[in-house]
Amino acid sequence: MGILKKALFVAGSTFAANIVLTVINILQAGSKYPDGRAIKDILGKDAAKATAADVTRLSRADCMQLFYAAEAPDFASFKGEFKAIVLSGGVLGPASVKFTHHVFPTGGITLKTHWDGKALMPESASSGYGYNLFTDKSSGSAKTLRIRKFKTLLGPTTMGKDGKNSIHLVYHDFNSGVIKSMHDEVRKINDNLYICGGYMALGGGAINPAPFILTGPPSEWVGMD
Repeated sequence: MGILKKALFVAGSTFAANIVLTVINILQAGSKYPDGRAIKDILGKDAAKATAADVTRLSRADCMQLFYAAEAPDFASFKGEFKAIVLSGGVLGPASVKFTHHVFPTGGITLKTHWDGKALMPESASSGYGYNLFTDKSSGSAKTLRIRKFKTLLGPTTMGKDGKNSIHLVYHDFNSGVIKSMHDEVRKINDNLYICGGYMALGGGAINPAPFILTGPPSEWVGMD
């Protein structure tokens, strides 16, 4: 087999493997319809007492059912800088974590960056904007980056079949490359805990969301770099 044929074989095998893993990841998310459980049923405790640790123990499918059971936060009061945790459920979970921390910040590979959270600022009853927070240690000391702007709006979910609203974080207008198609949704578990999902066209879009959580209480809005 010549070099070109070997290269094509490797590329084709990699592409096929990625498709298989993406299909498995989609299946691991479970049904797009709510299964009827309330937040208390999924977490084993009242929503008001739930913590980030309770959510991180859930399977990928239960994370999505938690999202379907939750409601959209009050848009006008949902503001400030929130901390974040990527949930690593699903066969593509580890890859999603690495992408979020080391590719999402700049679009290139940055091994000394870490995604820390999101900031949101409502401008009306149903629209606003925000940005992402990262820690960058590439210069030897930790620096906070406030970049990757998005617009926010209130509207029906695109990730499930529950017909309820989410707060949407839309990256299309302010970003390029694969990040241009990024889209996040946020719902509330309690005043300091929010279940979210994010997706991109490259990973299959809304049928293959990656779950994450935002935690509060939020710190004051600072503004983008």
